Amino acid sequence: MDYTDINSKTIDRWVDEGWEWGQLISHDEYAAALEGRWDVKLTPTKFVPHEWFGELRGKKLLGLASGGGQQMPIFTALGADCTVLDYSERMLEQDRIVAAREGYDIDIVRADMSKRLPFEDGSFDIIFHPVSNVYVEDVRHVWRECYRVLRKGGVLIAGLDIGLNFVFDENEKEILNTLPFNPLKNPDQMRQLQEEDDGVQFSHTLEEQIDGQLEVGFTLTNLYEDTNGSGNLHDHNIATFIATRSVKL
Repeated sequence: MDYTDINSKTIDRWVDEGWEWGQLISHDEYAAALEGRWDVKLTPTKFVPHEWFGELRGKKLLGLASGGGQQMPIFTALGADCTVLDYSERMLEQDRIVAAREGYDIDIVRADMSKRLPFEDGSFDIIFHPVSNVYVEDVRHVWRECYRVLRKGGVLIAGLDIGLNFVFDENEKEILNTLPFNPLKNPDQMRQLQEEDDGVQFSHTLEEQIDGQLEVGFTLTNLYEDTNGSGNLHDHNIATFIATRSVKL
């Protein structure tokens, strides 16, 4: 079985078990967004600045690996024409449920972002990409595809794990691994993931994450750091994520 198949089935199960990133928003949250009261997250604790998006009405927005019924309903309420792509059927089902409940249209695409995206060049104005490339071995491929499917002037808004979470044990106190963390090349790391029911995940360097965006042609305009939201590293205010805003000029 391909590692992406393992991940899609794992995430399906997590959603059924109540995974926080797979819990659809309420009707009241959707109604508030219709009135201009809204926030979305890329990373565990901080909200994305509204100015990173600009005017959303009429914009074509791709939620890349962004199923779950959380962000796409908000962007739709703000007037964006949304497409959501994910390889977890249960994550996509959450978006179907909210769309049916609130009576709006959304393009729902089940696909694997580790492959060529099923869209024409220059299809979108905005890509919203929460922390999910930890489930992809080749993150530079993701940036190349994002650049390709964005129009000139398009914006990529991405959440990124910077790798520290892969170093420590579950209690975030003992150094357990060296980096890079790549279970396809390290059987011990694969066993560790299997024991913890974590699917197949990969660490990525800042060179891959930031320089990878610059390398394909993006211009970085903004970023911020974030923590895990709980646990030992969070308690010591150690950032483990960054969020970036980049533009295709």
